[in-house]
Amino acid sequence: MATLDEKQLNHVADSPESQSDGDHPDIDWTPEEEQRLLRKVDVLIMPLLILAFFALQIDRGNMGNALTDNFLKDVGITQNQFNVGQQLLSAGIVILEIPSNLVLHRVGPTLWIGGQIVAWGLVATFQAFQKGLGPFMVTRLLLGLCEAGFIPAALFTMTRWYKLDETSKRFSWFFLGNMLAAACSGLIAYAILHMRGVANLAGWQWLFLIEGIFTVLVGICFLVFFPNQVSNPVSLSGMRYFTEREAEILYNRVMFDDPTKAQPRRKVSGPELKAALTNWRLIPHIIFTIAALSPSSTLSSYAPSLVASFGYEKLQANAMVSIGAWLLIPVNLLWGWLADRTKVRGPWVFLALLIFWGFNLGNMLLIDSQRTQRFAMLTMSVAFSFPWHPVNGAWVSMNAKSAGERSITMAMLIMAANCSGIVGKQLFREEDAPKYRQGWTVITGLVTAALVCGIWANVQYYILNKRRLKRTGLKYQY
Repeated sequence: MATLDEKQLNHVADSPESQSDGDHPDIDWTPEEEQRLLRKVDVLIMPLLILAFFALQIDRGNMGNALTDNFLKDVGITQNQFNVGQQLLSAGIVILEIPSNLVLHRVGPTLWIGGQIVAWGLVATFQAFQKGLGPFMVTRLLLGLCEAGFIPAALFTMTRWYKLDETSKRFSWFFLGNMLAAACSGLIAYAILHMRGVANLAGWQWLFLIEGIFTVLVGICFLVFFPNQVSNPVSLSGMRYFTEREAEILYNRVMFDDPTKAQPRRKVSGPELKAALTNWRLIPHIIFTIAALSPSSTLSSYAPSLVASFGYEKLQANAMVSIGAWLLIPVNLLWGWLADRTKVRGPWVFLALLIFWGFNLGNMLLIDSQRTQRFAMLTMSVAFSFPWHPVNGAWVSMNAKSAGERSITMAMLIMAANCSGIVGKQLFREEDAPKYRQGWTVITGLVTAALVCGIWANVQYYILNKRRLKRTGLKYQY
C-alpha cells in the first residue's frame, strides 16, 4: 500500500496549512472518491460504536427504572445506601479510566473495547441475583471498573478514522447511542417490569437479565466485525471491507490532515502523558464538565421517581421520562452539525450551557407548581442536558498535539464526566424527598458554575490565539 513516508509527513506537519483544504500536491484522489469512502467508513464504524454506547447506557442507567419496581425493598437497602452504590460505579470508572486507555494503545481498539463490552455485560446480567447491601455495592463497583475507559477509547478510535473537521458531527453521532438508550430505556422498562412474577422473579431482575444478555451479544458482534485500525482495516475475524485503493486513501487522507496520527508506537510516551496531565488549558473544560453533568447524573437515577412523585403512576412514569430523552436526540445532532459547519466549538458549548442553566433555574423556581408545569420543565432540562458534551470532546481533542496526548486528554475529560456521577448521586437525599428543594438549589448552583467556566474557556482561547498567531502563525481550535 502506497502510504506517506516520514519525510513527507514531517513536511506536512510543519506547514500551517496542513489541516486545511486538501489541495496538497501528493493527493491523488478526487473529492468524490473521498466522499464515497467517508460514507463507507460511517456505515462500518459508527453503527457498532453507537450500539456499544447504547448498551453501556442501558446497563448504567437501568437502576433508575428498577427503583420504580420495589428494588430498594427487595434488595434490602435504603435510598442513601443506593446513592453510595451509584457513586461506587462512577468511582470505578474514574479509577481505571487512564490505565484502560494505556492498555488500548497496546492491545488495539477491537480486542480491548469488545472485551470490555462482554465483561460489563456479564456483570450487568448477574446483578439480577444480588441481595443485600454487600452484593449491591460490589456489583456497582465491578460494573464501573469494567466500563472504565470505554467512552474515551471509542472517541479516540474515531479520531483515527476521521479528519479533524469531521469529528464534532461524529462525536455527536456517537453520543446518539447514549441518548437513544435514555429515550428507549423507559419504554423498554415499562414492558419488562410487567414481567414481575414470571419464573418467580421480580420485574427488575428480568430487566437486568434481558439487558445484560443483550450487551454480551453486542460485545461479541463488536469483536467479530469491527475493523481494527485505519492502517490495517481488517476485522479480527479476517473480514476485509476496503479495496487496496480505498485503504490507501483511507490512511493517507487522515495523515495529511493530522500527521501525528502516523506515529507507529503502540504506547503513550512519558512526555505525552505529562503534556496531557499538566495542560492548564483543560482546567475550565474539566470543571464545567463535572458541574454541568452532575445534574444529568442525578436525573438518570431519579427522573422516573420524580415524575411518579408528581402524581403519575409509577410504571407510566418510566415511559413519560423518555419524552425529554427523545427531544435530546435532534438537539444533540443539531449542535454537532452546527459546530462542524461553522468550524467553531466554544460558542456552541456556551450557548448549550446557558439554555440548560435556564431550565434548571425553572425547576427550582417552579417546585411548588402544578404537576404539568413541573413535568414540562423537567422534560426540557433533559432535552438540553448535554448537547454541549460531545462538542466539548471534539474541542479538546482537536487541540491535542499528538495521538498519545489526545488519548489521555479524552480519558481525563471522561474521568471528569464520571466524577460528576460521584457528585450527582448525592444531590437528591432521602431526607429532602419528595420535592428535593435543597437538591434543585445545588443543581442550579452547579450549572451556574459551569456557565462561568464556559466563559473562561472561550476567553482563554481568544487571548491565547492573539498571542500565538503573532508568534507562530498558528492558533488553537476554537
